[in-house]
Amino acid sequence: MRFKVYVDGQEGTTGLRIHEYLARRDDIDVLRIAPERRKDTAERARLLNAADVAFLCLPDAASREAAALVTNPATCLIDASTAFRTDPGWVFGLPELAPQQRERLRSSKRIANPGCHASSFILLMRPLVDAGLVPANLPVAATSLTGYSGGGKKMIEQYQAVPKEPALTSPRPYALTLWHKHLPEMMTHTGLTAPPLLLPVVADYYKGLAVSVPLHRAQLPADATPEAMQSAFERRYAGERFVRVMPLRDAATLENGFFDVQACNDTNRVDLFVFASDTQILLMSRLDNLGKGASGAAVQAMNVHLGVDEGLGL
Repeated sequence: MRFKVYVDGQEGTTGLRIHEYLARRDDIDVLRIAPERRKDTAERARLLNAADVAFLCLPDAASREAAALVTNPATCLIDASTAFRTDPGWVFGLPELAPQQRERLRSSKRIANPGCHASSFILLMRPLVDAGLVPANLPVAATSLTGYSGGGKKMIEQYQAVPKEPALTSPRPYALTLWHKHLPEMMTHTGLTAPPLLLPVVADYYKGLAVSVPLHRAQLPADATPEAMQSAFERRYAGERFVRVMPLRDAATLENGFFDVQACNDTNRVDLFVFASDTQILLMSRLDNLGKGASGAAVQAMNVHLGVDEGLGL
């Protein structure tokens, strides 16, 4: 069976990468808008309603406007913005979120693609909150280190400019107001009742993202041992092709002495780690912020919705 797919916002970083995934497929007919008609609302509406699946790779306000153009009940929208990630009328596009998530994705025509920082954080925290190993009311902090491609076209141009601004050669923490657009989904889809203190950091490399969550064992339930957390990950993600639970206190990483942030690049995989001492636990995850953190996740959600092989094209 063949499917018609349209990408609204095809010139952005996420849209371009989705097109790369779709180009590998022989079951997809890509609908394209003529460059001179990209802002033609009537033409966009025609293509949106002609598609079996339409990806919205737009800013939040534009995504809401595009969603309102869809009148065809058969069109499935997959939105890459933050506009609908906590909207109860939209299904969160993370198949590994919970055992029933795939069925929700198959039956929904409105799917909200997760953010890159959020995906890493949620895949770490949701199983532990569900298992009672991390209390829902625990104040949690997270650091997320990412390549500059996550900032979109303008940031990519800044980092790739010659000569480059000296300030861009060092890692740059941001969101210093202690607010980030991913926080609502990080709470909603983990079950945490307080916003995590998220410190995102952008660095001078193209792609690859790692989230680290430090925990003090004295603040956790007595049964929240490193072994129990490792077991919770292994149970939750057993059989998941795109989630790899690494060995407890991963020997290869410890031997090297440094964490490889880019080891999942050019894959749709996320790796999860538990490091620990007698008094502290460090949870870490990594993914390709353009793959499982954005475009790859969107295509994976499309595959689930369409009922085809989940890894097709990935």
